Amino acid sequence: MTQHTQALAATPAPLSPEQLQTLDQLLAGSSEAALWWIAGYAAGQAAQRSPTAAPRPATAAVKRLTVAYGSQTGNAKAAASRLAQQAEAQGLAVRLINLADYSLAELGRERFLAIAISTQGDGDPPDDARIFLKQLASARAPKLSELRYTVLALGDSSYARFCEIGRLLDQRLAELGGQALSPRADADLDIEQVAAPWRTSTVEAAVEGIGKSAATVTLLRPALAPVSHAASSAQAVVLANQRLTARDSELDVRHVELGFVGAPLHYQPGDSLQVRVGNPSPLIDEFLTRAGLDGEAQVEHGGHRHSLREWLSTQRELTRISLPLLNAIFAAHPEHPLRERGAALLDSHQVVDLLAAGRIQWDAARWVTELVPLKPRAYSIASSQASVGDEVHLTVALRRDEVAGIERLGLASGHLAALAEGAEIEVSVEANPRFRLPADCSRDLIMIGPGTGVAPFRAFLQQRVAEGASGRHWLFFGHRHLRREFLYQTEWLSALKRGQLQRLDVAFSRDQPERRYVQQVLAEQARELLSWIDGGAHLYVCGDAKRMARDVEQTLIEAIARIRGIDAEAASDELDALASAGRYQRDVY
Repeated sequence: MTQHTQALAATPAPLSPEQLQTLDQLLAGSSEAALWWIAGYAAGQAAQRSPTAAPRPATAAVKRLTVAYGSQTGNAKAAASRLAQQAEAQGLAVRLINLADYSLAELGRERFLAIAISTQGDGDPPDDARIFLKQLASARAPKLSELRYTVLALGDSSYARFCEIGRLLDQRLAELGGQALSPRADADLDIEQVAAPWRTSTVEAAVEGIGKSAATVTLLRPALAPVSHAASSAQAVVLANQRLTARDSELDVRHVELGFVGAPLHYQPGDSLQVRVGNPSPLIDEFLTRAGLDGEAQVEHGGHRHSLREWLSTQRELTRISLPLLNAIFAAHPEHPLRERGAALLDSHQVVDLLAAGRIQWDAARWVTELVPLKPRAYSIASSQASVGDEVHLTVALRRDEVAGIERLGLASGHLAALAEGAEIEVSVEANPRFRLPADCSRDLIMIGPGTGVAPFRAFLQQRVAEGASGRHWLFFGHRHLRREFLYQTEWLSALKRGQLQRLDVAFSRDQPERRYVQQVLAEQARELLSWIDGGAHLYVCGDAKRMARDVEQTLIEAIARIRGIDAEAASDELDALASAGRYQRDVY
């Protein structure tokens, strides 16, 4: 029993020594924000379970605009901050708060609320909003008949569940009786185009409903440190481009090492590197031929005038299809042969494939309007500057899709895979403050990263070795074949031999008659896994959001329930508490 547990046990408490020990283990390493959340949650549970508890006096509603956000990489936080600043400039009293610090009790007293929230990948909430959204969906959610609210939903229209979390949040608040302060706005990657008018309409409605006052912006225990997105990009030169998978593997995964040309960019383990690539000339030529358009035709859009070829080269997306583009094409051409496949096309087809399947009779200006802006591609950084200095390493899987017998390559992955040593590329750093190593180097790490999801854990281990961390490291890795696709095999085995990696568990799905995945290995190691977690370990998951991440989380919940002897809901709550304490972090895509 620890000293802290002994101190608790010395006071009268209706808990057994085992319960006290479990409580102490849960609180170990928890942040201040997490401890406040746990205390409030426990108090709320006590109030609900007490049949004799006196009703608490109602708190008078405050005439202010509360601006809340759920943000994974900082975009929703930035959007919420801009709204708060604009509202304050108009004389409104404003409170700005992270949904990680926002309770249902506060929501029940709210009168004017604006929420900016992102959707991760194909329909997942940002990690800092998961607990709030889970509670909001439960029977504990308050009636909101006096609430006026609005939602700014952030997403990526190349996913079928575009802005799904914002849409569901809007729907749930309406179900509970909330009334619209201003209509929900769904923002694609070009956020400001939608966010700017949403801010204006929201502030105007709030001023009318609340009235002006001596405004103040209150920051309530923000759970995120300020996010510093790189303001500028840098040129990087290819130092190495090595294939990690065997030559006879169907998969082509590359280890790419980049050096900076001029002043280096700085990054932390867990960050991503954005790679800016233009559409290749052969793809542009194919688009122009299939669309029957002249690449030199001048097109004016958004105050800019370029030739159609220039728009397609660096300004418009050709290798990813967006939902708005699909909807516009099928509305204009209801007889299009691919219409029945709908959103399923997003995962496999490119714009030229839509043209190849059926003629789309649009002029150049219509295409420039309907195609979404070309954005950089982000890759998890696979190195630590404490180990590699002014370099940055990436793990890049070459994307290949075959449509009607024609092979299509991913934009950035195809470009990176073809780069020779000495070639240059434009890059920038995207900070990821919600995927960070613990400040305490004595903490153990459990890292779950199948496929290219292993990339940030290479950076984690490099950083911890450079720091002389005393904490243990346990890696779970999975792929299809041991011989062909064991990424960084030599490095992991060497780290095991040197005692820098204490455990390595692997699953290769196609090396035996029955498929075997990482989540099955996790289930088999559940008791030892829980022992590490109870000892204060931090748990990380990186990789595919659609299947792997969800399967892993379900496996963790089932393991906690089985080992603890509790139901799935209580096990899920325990995992949520770990996430709130910063001890369960995910980087999924």
